[in-house]
Amino acid sequence: MQQECPMGTVYKEVFMSKYDEQYLDLVEKILTKGYYDQNRTGIATYKLPHQILQFDLEDEFPILTTKFVAFKAAVKELLWIFQKQSNKISDLHEQNVHIWDEWEMEDGTIGTSYGWIVKEFKQVDKLINQLKTNPQDRRMVINLWQIPYLDTGALYPCVFNSCWDVTDGRLNCMLTIRSNDIPLGHPFNVTQYAVFVHLLAQVTNLKPGMLTVCISNAHIYENQIEGMKEQLSRRDKAYPAPKLWINPEIKDFYDFKPEDIELIDYKHLGKIKMDVAV
Repeated sequence: MQQECPMGTVYKEVFMSKYDEQYLDLVEKILTKGYYDQNRTGIATYKLPHQILQFDLEDEFPILTTKFVAFKAAVKELLWIFQKQSNKISDLHEQNVHIWDEWEMEDGTIGTSYGWIVKEFKQVDKLINQLKTNPQDRRMVINLWQIPYLDTGALYPCVFNSCWDVTDGRLNCMLTIRSNDIPLGHPFNVTQYAVFVHLLAQVTNLKPGMLTVCISNAHIYENQIEGMKEQLSRRDKAYPAPKLWINPEIKDFYDFKPEDIELIDYKHLGKIKMDVAV
């Protein structure tokens, strides 16, 4: 974004959030260098393997400003998976969240996926205990890829593994995503896990640290290309990142409610409608 100073000299102020910058660079790279092919959905993609993004959460909260990201829906899904540890679609409907509707099974759940797996193996409880009692443990992992339960779930987990580390009082998370819909899934994933790091850091007396996102297959569906081009055209209008506010009174992860987690000064350039491939 350019401004003109009183003497007439044009200078450039950097307003773009660091996430917008990394994200739009990735989108451009996929669209210009991506491999075009078919996949199980029947809608072709342009894709690139092994893409990595990294964020210092003490420096900036990562949420896109070049398009609207439904922050509250992302928070509610995060709590549904890791706090309520639910697989019931109705639990989301009660909060007016419908992002899982396309995968609802006959029993009204998503089967043995996501929250069900977290609860079955008490993964959040174990992680919080490790962070509190042995923060230098190198086995702090949440793994949703549990082979005996993959085929009885509605969807194989896309974001399936997170490795946790504590260095110099900072909580770091390395996230592995096997398959990432960059226009729709990726902005949710980054924002959710950034919130997750902040929440866990608060209840374990740590500071938020690095969030590193490793993507095995980063793709854009053919029917999303026009929406991505529109978002790329907004690059010069991007806003600075907002601030994350978390209720400082909450010391137990299971006590957080959506209203305890807010964004301050979230400015964005509006929605971009794109379709999800099921």
